[in-house]
Amino acid sequence: MADLELLYLQHLSDADRRLLRTAAGGDVPVSVALGSPAVEAVVFGPDERARVSVGVSPFLAFATAVHRTAAALETVKFVEERRAPRLRIPVFDVVALRALLSEPARRYFLVELLASYTRVASGVTWTRTARGWRRRRFSELDPGRLAELLEVVEAGERPGIYRRLGDLALFLLGVFPDHPPELSSGAATDRLLRVSGLQSDCAGELGAQALLEFLGARWYAAAVASATAASGSPVTATLAVAGHMAEHFRDARRVLNAVTDGYLFPWREQWFGTR
Repeated sequence: MADLELLYLQHLSDADRRLLRTAAGGDVPVSVALGSPAVEAVVFGPDERARVSVGVSPFLAFATAVHRTAAALETVKFVEERRAPRLRIPVFDVVALRALLSEPARRYFLVELLASYTRVASGVTWTRTARGWRRRRFSELDPGRLAELLEVVEAGERPGIYRRLGDLALFLLGVFPDHPPELSSGAATDRLLRVSGLQSDCAGELGAQALLEFLGARWYAAAVASATAASGSPVTATLAVAGHMAEHFRDARRVLNAVTDGYLFPWREQWFGTR
């Protein structure tokens, strides 16, 4: 992947950079400063993460949350996982989460994913049918509508759509696990299964969350496969990380659950506005 230090700096505002220099020291690389307890205290405030400091960008808040979660996972023996709306159980498989976050490029991938949903793309496409032109709306927060684009774009554009479908599945399951999307039936679900190479009866065998987790992994894998097929050349570094997420999708979802529980939960409506 390109210089991660530069990538972080491109997203951070001038105020963010000043905050990092003051809290962690001017000579500390950004990727190191983000894991500092001093930066966490300034970004999220001293009152048990009850507030986010005024002037802090969402990107800096997400980056701090992901890096501090990575630091916290190094010392804990278990993480809590939701099994029902009011039921949590301890899961002792923390090693897999540490391994996923051990690679800086994967931490950056998750930070950028979170930041990308503070501004959601939507629009209209037109498709020629036997009855003339058909107008279709799409939104990055609607997997069914987003999947429709796979039927109208050129082959070279499909990797990006598959990647965004994988991002959406990971985002919804990681940040809004208490509001699983409805994917149990209907034309939209049939389309999602079809573009994923699955039979329609798969939806009945899995619950909404399990189905979306399964599809998310397939979509990331499809992004890599379609990119290779379209260009015939090796995938980009970012898609290579997406390929890793395909193989470890459940671990990535659990990481974002930990980030949400520890830092993002009070601010989801403010930052994302998806509900």
